[in-house]
Amino acid sequence: MRIGFLECLAPRFALGVCMSLLLLNQPCRAATAVPETMPAPRWLADGQEQAGLAVQVLDAAATHGLDPHHYGAAALVLRLDRLRRGEADPAFERDLGAAMLGFLADLHFGRVDSPYRPARDQTGTDPLATLSSAVNEGRLMQAVAAAAPAIPLYQRVRTTLAQYRELARRAPEWPALAAAGKSGAVAGSPYADAALLRERLRMLGDLGPADPGRQDPVYDAGLALAVRRFQLRHGLAEDGVLGPDTLAALAVPPARRVEQLALTLERLRWLPPQTGGRVVAINVPAYRLWALEPGAAAIDAIEMRVIVGKAAVTPTPLFIGQMLYLEFNPYWNVPRSIALGEIIPKLTRNPRYLQQNEMELVSAAGRPVQLNNSEALAQLRAGTVRVRQRPGAMNALGEVKFAMPNPMNIYLHSTSSKSLFGRTRRDLSHGCIRVEHPAELAQFVLADQQKWDADKVAAAMRPGPTRRVELPTPVPVILLYATAVTDREGRALFSQDIYGLDPALLRALRGD
Repeated sequence: MRIGFLECLAPRFALGVCMSLLLLNQPCRAATAVPETMPAPRWLADGQEQAGLAVQVLDAAATHGLDPHHYGAAALVLRLDRLRRGEADPAFERDLGAAMLGFLADLHFGRVDSPYRPARDQTGTDPLATLSSAVNEGRLMQAVAAAAPAIPLYQRVRTTLAQYRELARRAPEWPALAAAGKSGAVAGSPYADAALLRERLRMLGDLGPADPGRQDPVYDAGLALAVRRFQLRHGLAEDGVLGPDTLAALAVPPARRVEQLALTLERLRWLPPQTGGRVVAINVPAYRLWALEPGAAAIDAIEMRVIVGKAAVTPTPLFIGQMLYLEFNPYWNVPRSIALGEIIPKLTRNPRYLQQNEMELVSAAGRPVQLNNSEALAQLRAGTVRVRQRPGAMNALGEVKFAMPNPMNIYLHSTSSKSLFGRTRRDLSHGCIRVEHPAELAQFVLADQQKWDADKVAAAMRPGPTRRVELPTPVPVILLYATAVTDREGRALFSQDIYGLDPALLRALRGD
């Protein structure tokens, strides 16, 4: 699957926020006075065409994963209808303007405050004047299109959201599928609900209407192939076996998928503007990394599996970092939390633990120190010495570290435990991100320096002295959390909510 994360948003303004609060009958704590000379939107000029378009936009807010109720869409539709019958409504234009300002702000920045940037960023642009100009010049629909994120992924997810909303309308709940035993059904084995499974896979798009299949209660090869397609889209082991995890994913109702897709649209609205250069994007719950060149199509993106922080213990934080340099054959400076929680207990049980794992004690100045075991334990607890692991085959960071300085000390790196990439669930780290193909990523971020071809990168990754290489231009690294996306082939891809972030965002998006 290929996903590009580029080109996003501009700032939110206090006036737009306050106008939307007026609509919701909420107090505006920092209202901005509207100059008397400011041109107001002429919603009812030219046969009320712009007003009609506006109420249609608000009524269709759900196509962006937003709730039309938040903008009073149903009431505005009725009020416009009464206006067209000749009834007076002097507050209509004011209320419609407030609703549109609120909707455009939510569409442009997200309804919920972004974890990536401040909620408000004043730049002097007046949203009311911008809206008035668009309405009075007949450009409302262009203004709405410009407010939405321009990234291709956003539009793909919107298309998938429409498909799943229709599916949820047709099938509010799925009939339960029969269990297939502890080990699950395999191709050729009997399965009582084969016909029901075949219909569900067709509705989900994993089994075509013309795909051949037996009509008797047998889990045939065609069903097994369709299940493999389903498993691929849902982050499951692609073995074609109808086991408990696959049945659980098949039982998730379409309405829940609608919620996941709506949350992804909100999260994409959070992203700040990008410079147009190289970008590395990581979708944490999907355990995937994409690296994309400026102007390149998503099909050309580098893609690889990653390992992220353990759920509920050391989850990977969400932020946008700036990759500044690489370290080939890096030392691993063990964080104090790991030293206290893991190294000290192991060293207490085994005095030779440090030597056996190519580790050493160093002073605050970074100089190696020699201590007996009791002294080492005492000074580690006191924090007067720390642990680091020497470069080599046992080093936890592997052959290369991709540094993006941040207060949380999160970075990307290779690993000596390469077999872990074969696991389906890969939240296994202390928070940093382990990458599957470090040499390929190193070539990508070093591409501006002509001398760094594949051979040069491979040579630098061989055992040897630590080498730091500065990047001529910082590379943004976006850590995103999306449990539903759409790939360039239009396939809906769903991931487990490994950090349990979806319910809280759903409540916030609904305004609960």
